[in-house]
Amino acid sequence: GWRGSARHWHNYESAYLLLAGLSTPLVLSVHSVVSFDFASGQVPGWHATIFPPYFVAGAVFAGFAMVLTLMIPLRKLFGLEDFITMKHMDNMGKVMLVTGLIVGYGYLVEIFTAWYSGNIYEWYMIRNRIFGPYKLIWMSLILCNVLAIQPLWFRKARKSIAALWIISMFVNFGMWFERFVIIPTSLHRDFLPGSWGMYYPTRWDFATFFGSIGLFMALMFLFVRVFPAIAMFEMKGLTPDAKVKEPAHG
Repeated sequence: GWRGSARHWHNYESAYLLLAGLSTPLVLSVHSVVSFDFASGQVPGWHATIFPPYFVAGAVFAGFAMVLTLMIPLRKLFGLEDFITMKHMDNMGKVMLVTGLIVGYGYLVEIFTAWYSGNIYEWYMIRNRIFGPYKLIWMSLILCNVLAIQPLWFRKARKSIAALWIISMFVNFGMWFERFVIIPTSLHRDFLPGSWGMYYPTRWDFATFFGSIGLFMALMFLFVRVFPAIAMFEMKGLTPDAKVKEPAHG
């Protein structure tokens, strides 16, 4: 059984590192497959080869934003400032900036390929997104996912807890706007003008949306109430006994 010996810890950390390495291609494959579900369709706005890297970068971008949104209040509430340091915050801000720039590049590629392809349906779809009835959604998307992250170029913003939390909230809203832009604005005007329409959310849409948020928050609070907020084995390397001191010579 587990005795906490150096050999057991070594085997455990090796297995932990291996599983962490396996999760990386899993993230790439899952979001690539989801993006191919869209890219294989003929609907204008979906039929794009940029979708796989675009979706993967968007998943990392949104994931780090959500982690910051939840971690910053919990860090203060549980007094975890000595464990979740400003260095962690700084690095997360850098990852958000890089992945956000990739997502912004994806937006530009969508516009360029629609124009350069000469496909009238794709070009109409882009113009409809930017100037059509859902133009405010598209403008909000650019504001939240492209413009709002620009302060992360500066260390002062990445070292500010308030700035990081506000930017992460912008990204959370922006990624919701992105889903709206991809699905309703592509479907509400397709090839046949006779099938055009407008999407208006019903009370059941709102109930599903806010109910899913409530369910997630309830499960998260139950988790941090029952289980340690930070895995105890990850704290082993921070204890004084974990520091190996070289014997003095001379």
